[in-house]
Amino acid sequence: MSVPQTRKVVALALAAGLGFGVAACSGAKSSSSSSDKVTITVDCMPVEAQKELRADWNADVEAFQKLHPNITIKSVSVGSQCDNPPDFTARLRGGTQTDVFYAYMTDLQQVLDSGQAQDISKYANTETVPTWNSIDAAAKSAFAEGGKTYGIPTKNYSMGLVINKKLFQQAGLDPTKPPKSWAEVRTAATKIAALGNGTYGYADYSAGNTGGWHFTAELFSAGGEMVSSDGKKAAFNTDLGKQTLQNLKDMRFVDKSVGDKQLLGWGDLLTLAGAGKVGMFIGAPDATTAIVTQFNGKYEDWAMGPMPGKDGPAKGTLGGGEGYFFKKGLSAAQVKAGLMWLAYEKLTPGKGQFDYARAKPEKQPVGLPQPLLFTLGSDAQKQENDLKKANANINVADFDPFANNPVPIKLEPAQAQAVYAVLDGAMSAVLTDSNADPGKLLKDAASKVDTILSNG
Repeated sequence: MSVPQTRKVVALALAAGLGFGVAACSGAKSSSSSSDKVTITVDCMPVEAQKELRADWNADVEAFQKLHPNITIKSVSVGSQCDNPPDFTARLRGGTQTDVFYAYMTDLQQVLDSGQAQDISKYANTETVPTWNSIDAAAKSAFAEGGKTYGIPTKNYSMGLVINKKLFQQAGLDPTKPPKSWAEVRTAATKIAALGNGTYGYADYSAGNTGGWHFTAELFSAGGEMVSSDGKKAAFNTDLGKQTLQNLKDMRFVDKSVGDKQLLGWGDLLTLAGAGKVGMFIGAPDATTAIVTQFNGKYEDWAMGPMPGKDGPAKGTLGGGEGYFFKKGLSAAQVKAGLMWLAYEKLTPGKGQFDYARAKPEKQPVGLPQPLLFTLGSDAQKQENDLKKANANINVADFDPFANNPVPIKLEPAQAQAVYAVLDGAMSAVLTDSNADPGKLLKDAASKVDTILSNG
């Protein structure tokens, strides 16, 4: 999601290949020689429903603490989404976030404005994070401001069209040839919805800031912009913006291909997807992971294509990511301990999120074209590439149309979460009200966004 024009956000190019690989290092140098005991709290531990991922997390904590016996990690689960915007804001305002806390790349402004950010510049280096020099510079910049570093990236994404292979086949469609344009999406969605039984040919978000997030992605695909180049004015109240909303409205009320139940948030849509009721939606590759690990779906049912465009291939796709910030007031020892833990769990090929050898096919996929954290050609990227190829446990070909047809990645808009919240209203209106006027909705939304940007 995003930050204002004075702050930076990652713009990572999609790799054509699907690779990552073997570990050359096991994390930062052991701190067992130090007699100082350090305790840190860290959030985004997998929720109880994610049994295998939670067990892996706990095993990693135990292994890390054996390697660094002077460090104690206290894990906190803050929900399956980790950064649910209202909850995240409440924790920041109340100062109740953990010492090392998960956030979107677009949360930098909010974190800095809250006064809760610790400057970790002098501690973030190859001593604490051995792969530091391999991490993409643009990804790092999303957690930096004014020459100071406040956090580190741990994952990124770009969006495409997620499709249910089983529903495609039942509707007489070829899942190896995903729709390339929104007109083709409409045609395919109508055929899938005709299967009945409450099936959504296409599903979309309209609540919890996710509606505005998807509106942004869909507008970008048509070649539109969300804000002006200087980040001070809304730029979505255009013909392309109106066409984006009108397309969804027509799918809902003319084609009747997006289902009667609307006002869907993140978990709502994925619950339907896990139940086999969604033919298509836009998302990142790891949306399939959530469908399986949290919503009882099956990997073999899902595939991906590139983002569809207005009249053909998309002109752009939304990209973003996540990482961890450090709470202001931590000691130097706590900051170093937090960086060493993140290096072990999130940034070392063969360890933590990159421990592909232990992954179980039914719960943790190996072979998705994500995350692209390391600079292409760097030692860490080559190691990860080899490891991923050696341990792939899904049908990688299901994601070839997405990975092999990269779309230019566009940054999230300034003040992304606030902007997305405003656009939720426009998205929900066209998906619930047959009389909704896209032009008026965008005019009203632009006025509100102008105010937000002017105060940013």
